[in-house]
Amino acid sequence: MKQYRILPMAVVGIIVLAIDQLTKYLVATRMELGESIPVLGEFFKITSHRNSGAAWGMFEGRMMFFYIITVFVVIFLAYFYKTEAKNNLLMQLGITLLISGALGNFIDRLLFQEVVDFADVLLITYDFPIFNVADSALTVGVIIMLIEVFITGRGKEEK
Repeated sequence: MKQYRILPMAVVGIIVLAIDQLTKYLVATRMELGESIPVLGEFFKITSHRNSGAAWGMFEGRMMFFYIITVFVVIFLAYFYKTEAKNNLLMQLGITLLISGALGNFIDRLLFQEVVDFADVLLITYDFPIFNVADSALTVGVIIMLIEVFITGRGKEEK
């Protein structure tokens, strides 16, 4: 019997989306644009930033492109979840995080035509691009999917 764990994954997705939207709301309403609050010295700061593009500002200002791509990606991921994830907990979690992350940034783009970013990390001497919870969910989702595909073997279902 196929086990999709829809309810637990929906709960995970809703929690990730809620944390994403809450943190963005707090930054947008309580900080000035460009304001920075050190959390762990220079290593990690909360910095109020807006991005009208994708990662590293790519495709800046192309909202219709993002709307269309996001809708197609979310539909594809939901289909992939249904057809490929079966009894595979890692695959289900990865897809859930990808959908949550995509929807988190989609909501921002739809409502404000830009995404609120705030996590500002300095990696040794590299000032990593400022990101948010949705971006983190997307990244972790991709990592989980890569682990599942290349390390544990995508076709293998959990017993």
